[in-house]
Amino acid sequence: MPRTGFGALRPGGLMRAILPILALLLATGATKPVPMDPRNPSCPEKVDWGVAKAMALSVADKGGRHVLIADGIIDARLPARLKAALDADERIEEIWLKSRGGDAEAGNRAGKVIRSYPGMVTRIPAGWTCFSACNFVFMGGDRRFVDPGGIFMVHMFTHTGDRDVIEISVDEGTEETTRLIGEIEQSSALLASEDNDFLIRMGISRKLLTEIMYRQQAVATKENPSTRYCLNQEEVRKYNVVPLEKAE
Repeated sequence: MPRTGFGALRPGGLMRAILPILALLLATGATKPVPMDPRNPSCPEKVDWGVAKAMALSVADKGGRHVLIADGIIDARLPARLKAALDADERIEEIWLKSRGGDAEAGNRAGKVIRSYPGMVTRIPAGWTCFSACNFVFMGGDRRFVDPGGIFMVHMFTHTGDRDVIEISVDEGTEETTRLIGEIEQSSALLASEDNDFLIRMGISRKLLTEIMYRQQAVATKENPSTRYCLNQEEVRKYNVVPLEKAE
């Protein structure tokens, strides 16, 4: 009577039988789910947004590409340092980004620096996170990619993060509080205008601001602690964060 089952397979046959099963499991998403952040349910619980110091720029060869790795916090000096790094090595094809954000104005200027190099690619690799001001650096790429598992994380800008300043203004009375509110309104309007102008220049849908970024809470509340949003692969294409690649 012939033997049946995996035991009847010749050497190497077992692996050939298992591989299609493994491929099916991967294709159907039957893998261990990534734990999500209970406060920000669109985002993973644990993210890698780089080192907590001024953004480091280093060159490496990755997967056959000559890459500039940008890792860290965006500071006022980044645009000049970024331009110097790109000018120093004309072989750089891509800029890989990992950052928790930083100086919003510097992020916009760094994005414009990148756009001045035709064909430059920006990428958020799998497992890396690009948040806040980093979004605008990333959007400077002539071509842009958020790899599956890469995190494009956004939030609503805020000028009210310093609670001590707010409390002092309130203690000083109505006039001082009114003055502070006026400053916040003016600076918020200017930043919103700059964001809109930047997205238009970079070819990003302005609905990214109105439907996603500006819908986030600037400050968490007890009822709703969410202040961040992570776009999925469908959304990064919907808002042209990742442009559709056209065949040449």
